[in-house]
Amino acid sequence: MGTIHLFRKTQRSLIGKLSQEFRLVAADRRSWKILLFGAINLLCTGFLLMWCSSTNSIALTAYTYLTIFDLFSLMTCLISYWVMMRKPSPVYSFGFERLEVLAVFASTVLAQLGALFILKESAERFLEQPEIHTGRLLVGTFVALSFNLFTMLSVRNKPFAYVSEAASTSWLQEHVADLSRSVCGIIPGLSSIFLPRMNPFVLIDLAGALALCITYMLIEINNYFAVDTASAIAIALMTFGTMYPMSVYSGKVLLQTTPPHVIGQLDKLIREVSTLDGVLEVRNEHFWTLGFGSLAGSVHVRIRRDANEQMVLAHVTNRLYTLVSTLTVQIFKDDWIRPALVSGPVAANVLSDHHIIPMPPVRVTDEPSPATSTPAKPGSPPPEFSFNTPGKNVNPVVLLNTQSRPYGLGGNHGAAPYGGGFSPGFGIPGVGAAQGSRTGFTNLPNRFGTHARGQPRP
Repeated sequence: MGTIHLFRKTQRSLIGKLSQEFRLVAADRRSWKILLFGAINLLCTGFLLMWCSSTNSIALTAYTYLTIFDLFSLMTCLISYWVMMRKPSPVYSFGFERLEVLAVFASTVLAQLGALFILKESAERFLEQPEIHTGRLLVGTFVALSFNLFTMLSVRNKPFAYVSEAASTSWLQEHVADLSRSVCGIIPGLSSIFLPRMNPFVLIDLAGALALCITYMLIEINNYFAVDTASAIAIALMTFGTMYPMSVYSGKVLLQTTPPHVIGQLDKLIREVSTLDGVLEVRNEHFWTLGFGSLAGSVHVRIRRDANEQMVLAHVTNRLYTLVSTLTVQIFKDDWIRPALVSGPVAANVLSDHHIIPMPPVRVTDEPSPATSTPAKPGSPPPEFSFNTPGKNVNPVVLLNTQSRPYGLGGNHGAAPYGGGFSPGFGIPGVGAAQGSRTGFTNLPNRFGTHARGQPRP
């Protein structure tokens, strides 16, 4: 007998979770049409693969891969419906929109891998070209073309529709656009169909069907079997060139990059936010594509100390929400520290980066100066040739906090410079030292000491 867990949830298997989510999608009536087209696609793909084996045509096989890509497209559409039904959870706080991007990326990459497989098989066929049977080649071409066009035009696939418009044009679209301009110059009424650019999926379906029709005619007329391999290479290159821009675009979305076409608009909005009342700085801004057509972003805003945080937050969100649907704004007030000035005695343990130490006041006395033998008069500046004679005209000394405490402020901090000891206050060279200073006054008394002796006035 094991431990009984009363409130423990039962763990479902992966198949059980998938079946539950599938029932959630199937409950929507919009999904019924997609499921119907998916069943028809499987039936049609099975017949096409059998006809490819009977005709021994690799060009028809390359065209059948487009039908398999349609099946991936229908699955992407189902995922899009499921994403709309699901709400963000604590684990996936941004929702499940990135699953659409991942589905588009996987579908386009698989289509490109199929094109590379066709190129490899075509290279082997050039060495030994087999005989092609054209009995069902033309029938398979029209069946695949009809089903592909009917699927693309009947089912609105939101993810692929957005990617086909947002991604860069393929080389096939560019060549067809150049040809369309020439045709529309002669027949202006066709400009609404061919311009500005055609749907890439419809274009590749028509181009592949045209290549198969040319293959059928050349084999029927001249038994030129090598044209089947050439058509397969052409269809594979068109498939690869059409899917590659979509893979690049969806891959950049997965890498959380900023779309190039919105960078200018984001810069303009950031400049507008920086000019709002109370905003001092906008920094650490990061914007990325969350899903197809939705942007997410985060930004730090530094405001004044007297500004209203909620008011600034409302204005910033209102400006950026026009472009960024999922936005995180962090507001913090300006944090500045006024440097403290030391006006009294310097503390023994707490010192700032710069310390201002006032000089002692000048003693008003008629005693002669020990350096000049001249009595000091109140209000008169010290003589020019006096040494270490502080006065009231001397500016306060500014000491950098390079050590824990400046010399001469009490306490022993090692050997004093010039080999002399320092008494409390500012030291005078030659006083209490074994060696005299370079001035020649070896035993010059301290003016501020207790013994003030000087040379008698003549």
